[in-house]
Amino acid sequence: MSRRPSPPPELPGFTYVEPLGTGGFADVFLYEQQMPKRRVAVKVLLADRISSSAAKEFADEANVMAMLSTHPAIVTIYQAGVAGDGRPYLVMEYCPRPNLQIRARKEPFSVAEALRVGIQVAGAVETAHRAGVLHRDIKPANILVTEYNRPALTDFGIASTTGAVSDATGMSIPWSPPEFFADPPQSGPRSDVFALGATLYTLLAGRSPFERPGERNSGADLIERIERAPLSALARPDSPASLQQVLERAMSKNPDARYPSAVAFARALQKVQIELTHSVTPIDIVDDHPIAEDLEDEADGLTRVRDILSIEPVSGATRPSATTRPFGKPQPAPASDAGPRFSPPRPDAHNPAASAIEETVRRATPPAPVPIDDDRTLMRPPRTVSPQPSPSSAAQVDPGSQPEAPPAQKRESRVGLWVAIAVIAVVVVGGTIVGVNLLAGNEEPDPIATQDEIVPQDPVSDAVPKVDALAGTRDGTAITFTWTNPLPEDDDLYLWNVVDLSGTGTTETTEETTVTFQGAASGQVCVDVMLRRGDGRASEPVRKCVE
Repeated sequence: MSRRPSPPPELPGFTYVEPLGTGGFADVFLYEQQMPKRRVAVKVLLADRISSSAAKEFADEANVMAMLSTHPAIVTIYQAGVAGDGRPYLVMEYCPRPNLQIRARKEPFSVAEALRVGIQVAGAVETAHRAGVLHRDIKPANILVTEYNRPALTDFGIASTTGAVSDATGMSIPWSPPEFFADPPQSGPRSDVFALGATLYTLLAGRSPFERPGERNSGADLIERIERAPLSALARPDSPASLQQVLERAMSKNPDARYPSAVAFARALQKVQIELTHSVTPIDIVDDHPIAEDLEDEADGLTRVRDILSIEPVSGATRPSATTRPFGKPQPAPASDAGPRFSPPRPDAHNPAASAIEETVRRATPPAPVPIDDDRTLMRPPRTVSPQPSPSSAAQVDPGSQPEAPPAQKRESRVGLWVAIAVIAVVVVGGTIVGVNLLAGNEEPDPIATQDEIVPQDPVSDAVPKVDALAGTRDGTAITFTWTNPLPEDDDLYLWNVVDLSGTGTTETTEETTVTFQGAASGQVCVDVMLRRGDGRASEPVRKCVE
């Protein structure tokens, strides 16, 4: 057995600093790269593990991480190589904060942070799946934390293709699904979904899902419970029943009963965030072949699908964006069989009011809609809704109901109409209802304002103002924050939460413009405060910290 940690290798351009950790197949060291100057983590394969198969697995891990490491929730790999002593190594992003396993052992995560981390890591796993890669060893210890307090998935050493495989080498029993213990072992995308659920459960409970305090928790005991025992309840008063249901489905014994994908699991967690009135964490997905559900969900702003574009030398072969046509690309010309254009009736020379209405309808009618190649889009031709004539104005709107009046009578009628009567034509244009006042007579109707002439409404006027003059004071372990409401209204409410190194805490509400809480830890303490109106609209948060 080799001494652990093993001696750090000499790497050109890098200066050894200190050991970071050990694993079953490799040691990790902190180095300082000279150019560009930065701290990096270097994973080095153990000397007694060097073999042709181990070297290939190490190279496969480097290639997989290089392919996926642009994702914000996957550790970035900078380079790979073989040291002078023959040991392969990977140079990776240095994540200085404790991994999630170390943190969860100290104390359970808040529900808010656990949901945030679960969604972010699920986005990374979904991206790997769409690239054809299974992780197969998702667990809290394999989720590092960057300097910006973001989770970063690592250790793709036993990753495989998304096709079912029959090799469970290197699995971590407490977070493994039942199919890993079958004969032969099997795994697929839903196996990673199980591990995601087990990891989230660990963050919330402070222990693995089938570990029982005070009882035997050997590998055999855990496998027996994973295969047969129901999932224990979290037993946390701040955890809703819906979150327990999400975890139970993710860790179903039958893979077919689980969420079909990591992104489906992430969306279920987003719904729990909405239920708890937390800020909703977006799902980051990189995909060069977005599926239909991504396009439908992107409109809600919760899923960010980053398309991978390939530019072909052949004109017209460039693949468009994942969600929209490229900016500036003109719409295709309408097809000749796109359907009949709408033609309003010809103006009636015997009835000036009706003629003006019909002429306005003719001018305002848009051209035939451009056909869109989308089975979900139904194009309906525009139509006009003509005003129903009242008995008193029937003679003005229905030329066939009365004989033409002599000139004198027409003049008297015109004078009366100038004083008291206006015919209103309601024209449906592109889904927007426009009211046009037309005075009866031979005068030309007032022109309809075009889009360029319409004065844009100020969207800021409807925004909720931020709280003002947010300040904080400390008296021992008691901290008080105060603020003012620049534009108070009835039913105003304030949302506030303490922000610490673990992320954003649980949101609380108050009707007062001050909060005081006891037991604050030493060091800097920050809060976010938002103003919420009675109709549910909320302002942007304002943050204040005290030492």
